[in-house]
Amino acid sequence: MSGMQVSARQGRAAPLRLGVGGTHQAGGSRGPVCPPQAVWPSGTECIAKYNFHGTAEQDLPFSKGDVLTIVAVTKDPNWYKAKNKVGQEGIIPANYVQKREGVKAGIKLSLMPWFHGKITREQAERLLYPPETGLFLVRESTNYPGDYTLCVSCEGKVEHYRIIYSSSKLSIDEEVYFENLMQLVEHYTTDADGLCTRLIKPKVMEGTVAAQDEFSRSGWALNMKDLKLLQIIGKGEFGDVMLGDYRGNKVAVKCIKNDATAQAFLAEASVMTQLRHSNLVQLLGVIVEEKSGLYIVTEYMAKGSLVDYLRSRGRSVLGAECLLKFSLDVCEAMEYLEANNFVHRDLAARNVLVSEDNIAKVSDFGLTKEASSTQDTGKLPVKWTAPEALREKKFSTKSDVWSFGILLWEIYSFGRVPYPRIPLKDVVPRVEKGYKMDAPDGCPAIVYEVMKKCWTLDPGHRPSFHQLREQLVHIKEKELYL
Repeated sequence: MSGMQVSARQGRAAPLRLGVGGTHQAGGSRGPVCPPQAVWPSGTECIAKYNFHGTAEQDLPFSKGDVLTIVAVTKDPNWYKAKNKVGQEGIIPANYVQKREGVKAGIKLSLMPWFHGKITREQAERLLYPPETGLFLVRESTNYPGDYTLCVSCEGKVEHYRIIYSSSKLSIDEEVYFENLMQLVEHYTTDADGLCTRLIKPKVMEGTVAAQDEFSRSGWALNMKDLKLLQIIGKGEFGDVMLGDYRGNKVAVKCIKNDATAQAFLAEASVMTQLRHSNLVQLLGVIVEEKSGLYIVTEYMAKGSLVDYLRSRGRSVLGAECLLKFSLDVCEAMEYLEANNFVHRDLAARNVLVSEDNIAKVSDFGLTKEASSTQDTGKLPVKWTAPEALREKKFSTKSDVWSFGILLWEIYSFGRVPYPRIPLKDVVPRVEKGYKMDAPDGCPAIVYEVMKKCWTLDPGHRPSFHQLREQLVHIKEKELYL
């Protein structure tokens, strides 16, 4: 480390001054006292917890919520050399920032940690014991399938309130209506409004962690006040994708309104906190708003999905060099996922986005899992999914390699749908007998050879993404694609 050390002001204490009653004050707000335990290596991302105006020329001022990257350690462990988003460098106090971490794998995040699913009235009463006024949970109704029940401990006994679901709204008294369970619980947390007591303390389902707490702990929670939603740029079955402005920067925002859908998207957001690569769409943070749902904020990709980009521009605009560059961009992202033991499971040109400066980045981590887990195959895109994944639910980096071969075919056919003229029901039987698509018109033979290697039926004989990248780099350097 000593080679990286920067001469900080010797012995200068981190900027903490004692305020009233001995509390430490940082730029007008409370600052923590403890210096960081471990040394943060160069490249570590931090998020600012306080404003720092800087007191010496070499300081780097920042505002609460800014993301900073550690450049080097200084001789004083309380100070680091860091850079901000626009590349300005300077010295920062360690105790004003929080290291960003990936959300821990294996924990179950919940937007509704008080929701216990299908449990009986008796099980609910056991969970709310010993009695404590205001302790509550929500369960699925056993008597009225499709409805919910709010169970509240009040003065030694448990009251059960049926939550009626009618015309897409929820209500207990048919006077006040709510869009979702989170809104309903939020309302009765602030006001009993006819219940025996207001909701005071959630009975958290065992094994779950409140999503907001975990995103805050790991440094990924953003503030809704800093985000302006500008216009809809895409619609999904889950909600809208909007162009937003986050503290002066253009961002893309997935706005997920429905309880169940938002819950499913938590997994995507938590995977994205663990991934950092210039060819992966970068998560900027997550906003959990109890009243309105979940917002996943990512970098904005001005040119939209790769499949639309290819279709709208076509052969006259996009030359051979450009197609190979997109192929390499995606391959580098996938090599990174491979090295970190993540399987994407839904690699396709529709899930690759193109930035203002024509960089292709892999997105849509909705199905991405750590390599060991299995998955329901009900909704899988048949034409992009490897035969063993469809047949035996065996997902691996090698099944991603198969999908990469299909994506290469999409790139070189300028966004055509794979297996043209073959009915969907016939695709899998033909592929399992060894059928491979022909090369797209004008596709260099050497690139078509790469596609065919990806479509080897035995996954063990398919190349790795590392090998694929080496082959594509070789094709590029020797200009074999022309």
